[in-house]
Amino acid sequence: MLQVEQILENRYQLQSQLGNNGIRQTWLARDLQATDAKNQQVVVKLLAFGGTVQWEDLKLFEREAQILKQLDHPRIPKYIDYFSIDDRTLWFGLVEQYIPGDSLKDKLAQKTRFTEKQVRKIAVEVLNTLIYLHNLHPSVLHRDIKPSNLIWGEDNQIYVVDFGAVQDKAAKEGVTFTVVGTYGYAPMEQFGGKAVPASDLYALGATLIHLLTAIPPGDLPQRDLRMQFAELVNPRSTFMVSWLQKMIEPAPEKRFASADEALTALKSGLVHNSVTTDVVLQPTEFINNSGCGITNASEKVPEAIMGWNWGAFLMPWLWLFPNRVWWGLLCLIPNVGWIMAIFMGIKGNEWAWKSRYWRSIQQFKAHQRGWAIAGIMIGLPFSLLFWCAAIAAVFGTIN
Repeated sequence: MLQVEQILENRYQLQSQLGNNGIRQTWLARDLQATDAKNQQVVVKLLAFGGTVQWEDLKLFEREAQILKQLDHPRIPKYIDYFSIDDRTLWFGLVEQYIPGDSLKDKLAQKTRFTEKQVRKIAVEVLNTLIYLHNLHPSVLHRDIKPSNLIWGEDNQIYVVDFGAVQDKAAKEGVTFTVVGTYGYAPMEQFGGKAVPASDLYALGATLIHLLTAIPPGDLPQRDLRMQFAELVNPRSTFMVSWLQKMIEPAPEKRFASADEALTALKSGLVHNSVTTDVVLQPTEFINNSGCGITNASEKVPEAIMGWNWGAFLMPWLWLFPNRVWWGLLCLIPNVGWIMAIFMGIKGNEWAWKSRYWRSIQQFKAHQRGWAIAGIMIGLPFSLLFWCAAIAAVFGTIN
């Protein structure tokens, strides 16, 4: 029986159990031979041979070790060691790099609300990893893409883990493979033992839908074997829905031909949806990055909102409060206020967009339009009266 602090192979000291599905145990361990403190923590996967464990389970376990040893990608845990120990029970162990962070499954359990921008980031990074795997010779299929096997690392990168279901050759007619996968994420052809690269795309699409809707794909309603999720995506994006619909087509030949093609479509905004036979073209697909911070120089505001802000120029002393542009307080300083008012007219839209969250560009425009009207009807007359009074006071003093 394995215990905390137990040392395996005179090298790996078990620290805490990460998982136990009855066949496999996964432990966080300390590599006592690691010279770099950053690499001291490792993941040790253990398979106890015998009992309910079949030869097929051992074959999958050994295949995972063999494939992982050959892979070299920054978003895949690195292979470290493979061993077996005979201590009344025959244990087989696989040691790999530990990726600090949370799985997307853990984040869902914590009620994390994934934005469309975050889901796009996950899609891009996982697709880049799948491009690497599928372009190897022979092609490597993960066959178990799902939230628990995607880690959001502490470095803000997405890692693909758990290659226990990996297949290192394409399905051939008359050749069967072990049926693996998770219900809801795995496509029908995979349960038939004929996984292809497009099978991983289906699993990724189902995973992204889970993140957007917070509903496991197996619990979503279906029509003609297709998951019905469009009404549940918030905010609803026509392009994103069309792209995901193509990712989860029941027939693999109707999905994207490759991870590379799926990534190109995602970045370009061009996808042919076989469900509606429509071509959706949105090369400048809106990503809501409002509220990113007024000092955030890396985020660009949508071109649709750029331009002069009359509300900020004509009523800067009131406009700044609902828009949370606190730099505007400078407009209250005598002799400097009029200069700041001009700056707010020029930069007001950009500052307001970045300073607080807006549901949509339409909401932002309507809000600023209201302030422009108020500025013309209230701010402008008030300003004219002020300047007229100031000029009259100056001439009265001179006379």
